[in-house]
Amino acid sequence: MSATELDSQEIVYLDWNNALDVLDKAYSSGLFVLIIGPKGTGKTTLVRKFAAKMKKPLHSVNFSLRTRESHLVGTRTVEHGQINFAEGVLVKSMKEGSMLYLDELNAAEADVLLRLDEALDDRRQLVLKEAEGQVVRAAPGWFVIATINPLSHVGTKELPPQLLSRFPVRMKLDYPPEELELEIVKRHVNLDEQKTRDVKHAIQLARNLRDAAAVEELYYSPSLRETIAFAKMLGAGLTGRQAAEVVYANVYDQWGQVEFQKVMDMITSIFGDR
Repeated sequence: MSATELDSQEIVYLDWNNALDVLDKAYSSGLFVLIIGPKGTGKTTLVRKFAAKMKKPLHSVNFSLRTRESHLVGTRTVEHGQINFAEGVLVKSMKEGSMLYLDELNAAEADVLLRLDEALDDRRQLVLKEAEGQVVRAAPGWFVIATINPLSHVGTKELPPQLLSRFPVRMKLDYPPEELELEIVKRHVNLDEQKTRDVKHAIQLARNLRDAAAVEELYYSPSLRETIAFAKMLGAGLTGRQAAEVVYANVYDQWGQVEFQKVMDMITSIFGDR
């Protein structure tokens, strides 16, 4: 949750839908941004790339049921008999005027969202009841980007309308076109001609699985990470079918044999039965 200085040259992000330009215009307009999309579509990489491009420190928090107000705001501590206040990531970023990344915001609990709402309104300030009513005002340049997953994802919930209104710029980030997904994989893994064919088949399989999950025919939708993992397993010596089984199919076994067999049938139709 600490601030991170990032080098733009080290972060690989293929901006296929002009997302960086939208973020740039939102930043220059002083408007906070909400990025909406399924897991594994590069939301975090996009945010890290933008922070590096703007040469701004990046504070981040990944929300879950375990995230508490104290993670954001801070908490009182006792050291050598002295009562101090250890600032949370929200307070630190406001004071610094840095960039704040709220990842998977719609997995946060209601009390955490309420505290965030106070800081994100037009006044850009937060009253610290934990620190004798100290008022924290955001320094110039403070910028907030949040991401949310679709409500079909486990643990997600609808954001309150007043909190949604704090993010007037909303970007939809989906999986890239197939040819770009292949290009992304090539940025991570060296592919010869045969491996390229297998990766193209894996991308087709991933697309089919994502489409099936979108209409609730399957429980899980694979991300770009799985496509990259598939390519790496090819490089380690597995065949295309073997890599497809260990990367894509086996996870579905937790939902039963019927679910698993659906995926194995897809793999057979694409990679063959050997």
